[in-house]
Amino acid sequence: MTTTLQAEPVRPATMSRGQLLVLLLLLASQFTLTVDFSILNVALPTVGASLGFAEAHVQWIATAFALCAAGFTLLFGRIGDYVGRRRVFLIGMVALGAASLLGGVATSPEVLLTARVAQGLATAAVTPAALSLLTVSFPEGPLRQRALGLNSVVMSTGFTAGAVLGGVLTDLLSWRWAFLVNVPIALLVVAVAPFVLRDSADRERSRLDVPGAVLVTSGLLALVYGATRLGEAGLADPWGLAALVGGVVLLGVFWRAEGSHPHPLVPLRILTRRTIGFGNVAGFATFAFESSLVFVLTMYLQHVLRLDALQTGLMLVAMGLGAIIGGSVAPRLVEAFGLRTTVAGGLLVQAATTGVLVLVGPSVGWLWFVGLMTFVGAIGHVAAIVGFMIAVTSGLPDHEQGLATGLA
Repeated sequence: MTTTLQAEPVRPATMSRGQLLVLLLLLASQFTLTVDFSILNVALPTVGASLGFAEAHVQWIATAFALCAAGFTLLFGRIGDYVGRRRVFLIGMVALGAASLLGGVATSPEVLLTARVAQGLATAAVTPAALSLLTVSFPEGPLRQRALGLNSVVMSTGFTAGAVLGGVLTDLLSWRWAFLVNVPIALLVVAVAPFVLRDSADRERSRLDVPGAVLVTSGLLALVYGATRLGEAGLADPWGLAALVGGVVLLGVFWRAEGSHPHPLVPLRILTRRTIGFGNVAGFATFAFESSLVFVLTMYLQHVLRLDALQTGLMLVAMGLGAIIGGSVAPRLVEAFGLRTTVAGGLLVQAATTGVLVLVGPSVGWLWFVGLMTFVGAIGHVAAIVGFMIAVTSGLPDHEQGLATGLA
């Protein structure tokens, strides 16, 4: 007698109730961060005029935030591996709410920039903590890919909502609400998080590499500051060039020091992994393109085409819709074509649709073209984001997820 054994069909992995609650809470925090990033873009000219910023210095409203967010994210991500990601996440959300309140009541450039610095530090703490909590809550494979895809969708939705909300609030109420709207959301997340989030028991047990933390944070700050100075004062600016050179030297010393440290802040073996190296280079490229594009587009729409804040926000909806589509289809593209093909294809689409924008002129007749290109480009952009985030968080133990997301 021959018995034929039929394998049971493989059922798609589903999220547990606990995983769903974790996902919803972390997505709410990411939504707040992306709203915070985009809500001020359309309001920058209004904020600058209201508080007496010189036009050349308006950029510092964004740059003060970027300096701290870029300079401290790796450090805070690694601290989360040591002291607990939930603790860092909660402290960061409290700081974000307080900084947003300070920005909302600011009456001078100095107070506003202080609030933006605090918001940047809070973002540097919350972003890697939230992402690493997300990755350790979902095993590698379809569940994690789906969670990261949803994370990208929510971030894109937050970007779109922030752009539109910034225009609405600036036109109908006051630019101050672009800050104050974060306060109740941050309070809600802080109230719920202790009952939903659980820290992984797998933590880094060695002592924190303080010299390495100082070197890498100083180096990143110097690089971002140098790039900002050169953009503001020109390529011959001595302070900008000195900052760039200093940043490179500091990061070089950091690299050498990590190679001989018994418990380095960034184990160099991680950087030699193909997925980590490829993923982070791709992530740097896609964010460098898109972040600068958003700033330049805002200036183009308001200073060249003379659109108001609300109209500018509505124009950026096309980019947000494309980003939502990109985040939705990216996990399927990864499964069908692989990580490298998905990331490379997304970057090519983004580069092509950004490059053709050099054709636009000073007429509102170009609005349809701008909308179409930013819509298609955003699909490629977010597909690349999902691919690179999967790449840089795969194959690592839980106690290195803060490092992985901090690097990303």
